[in-house]
Amino acid sequence: MSRRIAFRNARLVDPASGLDVKGGLLVENGRIADVGPRLFNDAEPGDPEVVDCRGLVLAPGLIDTRVFTGEPGAEHRESLESASLAAAAGGVTSMVVMPNTDPVIDEPSLVDFLLRRAAATARVRVLPCAALTRGLHGEIMTEIGLLKEAGAVAFTDGDRSIANARVLRRALSYAATFDALVISHAEDPELVQGASATEGEFATRLGLPAAPAIAEAMMVERDIRLVELTGARLHFGQISTRAALVAIAAAKARGLPVTCGVSAHHLTLNELDVGPYLTFRKVRPPLRSEADRAAMAQGVATGVIDVIVSSHEPQGADTKRQPFASAAAGTVGLETLLAAALSLSHGGLTSLAHVLKTLTEGPARIFGLPTGKLAKGAPADLVLFDEHAPFQVRSEALHSRARNTAFEGRTFSGVVQQTFVGGERVFARG
Repeated sequence: MSRRIAFRNARLVDPASGLDVKGGLLVENGRIADVGPRLFNDAEPGDPEVVDCRGLVLAPGLIDTRVFTGEPGAEHRESLESASLAAAAGGVTSMVVMPNTDPVIDEPSLVDFLLRRAAATARVRVLPCAALTRGLHGEIMTEIGLLKEAGAVAFTDGDRSIANARVLRRALSYAATFDALVISHAEDPELVQGASATEGEFATRLGLPAAPAIAEAMMVERDIRLVELTGARLHFGQISTRAALVAIAAAKARGLPVTCGVSAHHLTLNELDVGPYLTFRKVRPPLRSEADRAAMAQGVATGVIDVIVSSHEPQGADTKRQPFASAAAGTVGLETLLAAALSLSHGGLTSLAHVLKTLTEGPARIFGLPTGKLAKGAPADLVLFDEHAPFQVRSEALHSRARNTAFEGRTFSGVVQQTFVGGERVFARG
């Protein structure tokens, strides 16, 4: 017999189809066999397992499209296994991992290694990005066709911008021939070199080396011009300023194949949250002004911003507990992604369905994934959560190997109860 799981008494929310009703869902052989209101509470003879959802939200599993791990090369910070534990606890069923490892993921054999390693150790789906340039040096582009054939879902230099416009133009042109997605990091590398804060009164008061916020929009506008020239699909992994948002909105209005994401911390924190030199809130790009943070939230609500990401970047205590200017940038975020994103719907800025769209249907559409929806035949990647349950973020309770969370002590509403990948339960609270 094929394995069957019946979810009853759920609030089904599926942004891909517009579904938001009381109902149930049936899983068979790792895929969704049926879904809808008629399955709300009628048991079926063949159900060996019934999950009573108790009226909680049952939605497609989240897709996090910006995750840094330490494997291979720095497993002491985060391995694929530990990252997947954190992902499952946060309702994330697919994570797109960046190629910034040691060695860099710039060869087909390394993509294959990452996929094999994930299959052996990870609880959730691991989707590798390959480097856009060899060694992430921004000089020679990689073999995009072979890397895509090996299983790379997109091409990027991660948290490094390609300063040489000629190199990026050639890479975009080459990627366009394979309909490959390129992910850009939007920071002018010369302007932001050595900076640890956003230029302005607050950085001046703290005496921190800072860079102007316009360094982001400058690269966004340049890259959009190269998209016009090449016709390639370009995704900005994360933006953080109103100026960049305006440029992307204009590009979309012209019909260019441009999309973008925003991190959960740039949606919910501003530069003042750095407070007394809190290095766990040192991120890249740095936290922005309240006006920019509000613009990011509005960008999500209007649909200009397509996805919300965790920008999960684990760091060890030795690199974080240093003077602010010397500390490494980055925060863990897989477990807090959903709750931080839900602050938009709790605040009345947009609906629950729209928030979930940026975490499910949006990423699936951009990356060409079969997940991110509650539909017959789709993989049974699911998250069951209580959108109103409050909790306080405590670093010692996180499943990630690293504990550098920017949200330490913050209270959110939205607790994941269970997570399923391919019909298998990979997380259950308690």
